[in-house]
Amino acid sequence: MNRFKDVASPPSEDDRRPASLGALLGGLLSDLPGLVSDRVELLSLELQRAGLALLHMACLGMALTVLGMAGWLIVWALLLVGLVAAGLTWAMALGVALLAHVLLGWWVVNRIRRLIPNLGLPATRRQLMFRAPMPVDEPLDEETHVTRTAH
Repeated sequence: MNRFKDVASPPSEDDRRPASLGALLGGLLSDLPGLVSDRVELLSLELQRAGLALLHMACLGMALTVLGMAGWLIVWALLLVGLVAAGLTWAMALGVALLAHVLLGWWVVNRIRRLIPNLGLPATRRQLMFRAPMPVDEPLDEETHVTRTAH
């Protein structure tokens, strides 16, 4: 028997026969560890990303706390300057500083809001869903608005 198949020869009867159920199940079971390891790796990478986002949010939260405390001190300084001094120059300078702190606080809050979706592990959740894939629409013929099918 020839161990090497002739490339030009037509497929034999054995090659055209569908695989047995046992062979299909064996193939599925052999592919299963690869599928699971891919999902586990995705989960690991996304947990790492979520952890970094949480760390980033915590740092930004601390920055917001510092800015809030500084803003509180500036508000009191403005009140004191308004009561003690009759001049307006220091009060205006502290008012500008307060406005800058409010704007920075607004930026930090918006940055935290943009990081929140990373904590939900969206790619892992999509991969673990057991739904059928969404059907792809076939292109329409522009003149007749009928779906074209290739035969």
